[in-house]
Amino acid sequence: MKVLVTGVGGQLGHDVMNELASRGHEGIGSDIKETYSGIQDGTAVTTMPYVPMDITDVASVEKVLTDAKPDVVVHCAAWTAVDLAEDEDKKEIVKAVNATGTKNIADVCKKLDCKMVYISTDYVFDGQGEKAWEPDCKDYKPLNVYGETKLAGELAVSETLDKYFIVRIAWVFGKNGKNFIKTMLNVAKTHDTLKVVNDQIGTPTYTFDLARLLVDMIETDKYGYYHATNEGGYISWYDFTKEIFRQAAELGHDEYSEDKVTVLPVTTEEYGVSKAARPFNSRLDKSKLVENGFTPLPTWQDALGRYLKEIEF
Repeated sequence: MKVLVTGVGGQLGHDVMNELASRGHEGIGSDIKETYSGIQDGTAVTTMPYVPMDITDVASVEKVLTDAKPDVVVHCAAWTAVDLAEDEDKKEIVKAVNATGTKNIADVCKKLDCKMVYISTDYVFDGQGEKAWEPDCKDYKPLNVYGETKLAGELAVSETLDKYFIVRIAWVFGKNGKNFIKTMLNVAKTHDTLKVVNDQIGTPTYTFDLARLLVDMIETDKYGYYHATNEGGYISWYDFTKEIFRQAAELGHDEYSEDKVTVLPVTTEEYGVSKAARPFNSRLDKSKLVENGFTPLPTWQDALGRYLKEIEF
């Protein structure tokens, strides 16, 4: 298959390209920059075909996709800076990227009759309660600008196309880019006590594992809404931090051991208000994956272990 991947300068796009290469699919990377701008880690993505595209520009999307004639577009590009999205002077660009940009891609996918994968988020829901959100739940109630614009993207895809996969993920980490794990490891280098929230519950998603699942999906026509995070149970950010440091110490990084760094659980309220409201309940029901014959992702504990061996810290 020929697959065009947007957002290859980010965590997920990077890993999707490498997964495509490992299976012999033809991958074309795309992003806003003139040349590939992701991590230069010597993997396949760094040398695969690349084409610049501004997803907010209809003409740019039309030209790039029509020239490429892909069988599938995996749309990983997004505005993901959740707090920054709340700034008045950013709202228009966030909407242009997450909503309009996605609609532009969906429209051309319809013309070309190709499949589309849209990466979404649990932020389309209100994050209340303790029940896991189901993929086909339509009780949308986003808490912030990021959630509103990602929902608008979802609707643009589902209302325009028949051949789509809308995949909601949460708590993402990968090699290429910033994430919670890297932040915690860095903060602990200069602080011996950290406060981390323990009342926001979810499960992490390792982009390396997610990329495999996405390529599994596009090799089928089992379209629809899915939820995908790693297995291993629901946890808080506090639980996650404790396990990050435990595994880091186990790998020989003694500076993260319990006698060197103290992690204190706090409520979201105690932690202090962030600009964007955050969901308390990011639990995602993933049972539809197995029902449709897809292999679930490994546990987040296992994913974390592999990830820590991949990165330098």
